[in-house]
Amino acid sequence: MKLKFLMVTTAAAMIASPVLAADMADELTIVSWGGAYSKSQLRAYHEPYSEMSGTTIINDDSSAEAVAKLRAMNEAGNVTWDVVDVVAADAMRLCDEGLALEIDHDTMLAAAPDGTLASEDFGDLIVSDCFIPQIVYSTAFGYRTDLVGDNPPDDICDVFDLEAYPGKRSLEKRPINNMEWALLCDGVDKADVYSVLETSEGQDRALAKLGTIKDSVIWWSAGADTPQLLADGEIVMGSTYNGRLFSVIEEQHQPVGMLWDAQVFDLDGWIIPAGLSAERQARALDYIMFATDTQRLADQAKFISYGPARASSAPMVGKHADLGIDMAPHMPTDPNNAKNTFLYNYEFWADYRDDIDAKFQAWLAQ
Repeated sequence: MKLKFLMVTTAAAMIASPVLAADMADELTIVSWGGAYSKSQLRAYHEPYSEMSGTTIINDDSSAEAVAKLRAMNEAGNVTWDVVDVVAADAMRLCDEGLALEIDHDTMLAAAPDGTLASEDFGDLIVSDCFIPQIVYSTAFGYRTDLVGDNPPDDICDVFDLEAYPGKRSLEKRPINNMEWALLCDGVDKADVYSVLETSEGQDRALAKLGTIKDSVIWWSAGADTPQLLADGEIVMGSTYNGRLFSVIEEQHQPVGMLWDAQVFDLDGWIIPAGLSAERQARALDYIMFATDTQRLADQAKFISYGPARASSAPMVGKHADLGIDMAPHMPTDPNNAKNTFLYNYEFWADYRDDIDAKFQAWLAQ
């Protein structure tokens, strides 16, 4: 579904850019993930930028299909997207395939308020020459508090325990995270998960473990699916992005709790597709300069519980803009939530994603 809004002002001259506004496209198609996440971007980035510049912004919620769609657009010679929100591993793939613009982070992104260059402010979160970090988030589990009684799940392997926690679960319809959790709960040490998973035998082992609950799984494709399934009472527990669970718990007041154990840390950010016209590329870069500065990244944390990727933004995270609650305790990086985290291996999935995807989808169809 596409959403379109227009907030026209005469403030285009306010844009701090070496390119004149007259030389930029007056419309941007920005691709993201939908739901509470896209709403947080709209309030923190899109609406202020549109008001300042007079740019029409079209929202497209197709990020889950970004790699396949950008490949198809490139092959057809018709790239219709201007700025795309992707996970780090997908950014690495798109960059390696020449489908994303390489970024000079220190000239194309704003410095921190104290003058610290963007490359230093983002630090190790710049995992690709094409990737512009935005948030640190995690994939974790939510569960219905009214369906687990006095025995709430506190271990990732409770997901695989149908006897203690009968009922449907929801898992993402892709191998990432599911394969890692399956191996952890099949006895593989955390440090060895990816060395096991790179082998055919290790992949079969992960799928066999997932097979023990396959008949009790509802597979999701959109981040908003699990929160809705939890709210409707259709599942006892399910995985999704921690910010989506924050929304269903704190904003919707549903009887849902958080299972933080073995939450998978990941990065999300922007890429600009390669091959845009000069006018469209200039507008995309101008938007990126604005949307990834220190203040804007801190602003997003007022609306959703994802940690801003800039070091200079972290001290500015305060209370939720509408709820008035402190946001820090709801961040995946909070010490109480991060007692047992699993670190996502970007390079592994950039290298193995296509092959394991094919194997996983074939397993699903069995």
